[in-house]
Amino acid sequence: MSRLSCPACALVVAVVSVAALIAGPAIGAQVPAPSHRAALLALDCDRLGNGEATVVLAGMPAPRIVLLHGSIPVVTMEPFARFLIAMGYPESSLRDPLDGSLTRSSFGDSAHVAGMLAWHYEHDRLRPMLIGHSQGGMLVVRTLHTLAGAFDPAIALVDPATGETLPRTVIRDPVTGIERPVVGLTLAFAAAIATGKLARVLLGQWTMLPLLRKVPDTALEFTGFAIAWDPIAGTLAEDEPYLATGTSHVRNVLLPARYSHIGAPLMAHLAAQPATRAYILAWRPDAPPALPEGVDVRNLELAADLWHSIRRHWCVEGQRRLRTEESAR
Repeated sequence: MSRLSCPACALVVAVVSVAALIAGPAIGAQVPAPSHRAALLALDCDRLGNGEATVVLAGMPAPRIVLLHGSIPVVTMEPFARFLIAMGYPESSLRDPLDGSLTRSSFGDSAHVAGMLAWHYEHDRLRPMLIGHSQGGMLVVRTLHTLAGAFDPAIALVDPATGETLPRTVIRDPVTGIERPVVGLTLAFAAAIATGKLARVLLGQWTMLPLLRKVPDTALEFTGFAIAWDPIAGTLAEDEPYLATGTSHVRNVLLPARYSHIGAPLMAHLAAQPATRAYILAWRPDAPPALPEGVDVRNLELAADLWHSIRRHWCVEGQRRLRTEESAR
């Protein structure tokens, strides 16, 4: 029996549904009213496949998600961001505070990205997520190693609204209340899509070759997606797997050869089609449903896998923040 199949929770569903229609997608970034907290805390974050859970989750505080596109952004990560927004993720938690964009360059400095993510954690009280496509996936992995202290023992905080580096390398942890360094910050979820070693060689990114498939403990969960027979990434029938160097939960997903390396982020259509949207909501890693017929299923498995992880960590982080707020009272 669903944890939400109770009269009180049904009332919360109705209230949040009306609020979502009035406030728009950004409601997920707001702190929920006290009357909503019981239903939010009652959500089972590992089982969010039903419509009720999706509606209630719209009232949950949402972590910042930073999306990094590839080196030649013929297709950026904006279509993926549009997919997330259409699925219910708050737009305000996806847009760059500096310029309002939904996608960012993968030619940035990993220390800058790490400092910005630390700023978001300190201010939002939610562990961020980081997802990159192609070279963007390389910057994701490099940022995880940067947070682990692989390149520098100290990382300066970065104000995402101005892009300016701040004169401190510590934050006040919003959960413990204790001052701590930026180095060692853990992200909720990170993912790399179609990120291969061949491009690292061609672009002269030698320092990342021995690190590209190693995932440190600075991501609670990491998923590496490869496309079979991907000539741009240099992937053959199988790809070299990502491996955890410690306790990070690492998954490797090999996508079918019908996937396009360049077109992998094109997912906005999947949220608009009832059949593919239903597939995404029903998808589970251990029991994926059969692909729907008669509709555009491009990138469907990738979208479903990512949405499952993002929605789960949205729930986990939101509940963590709510419980921290309650214990502080």
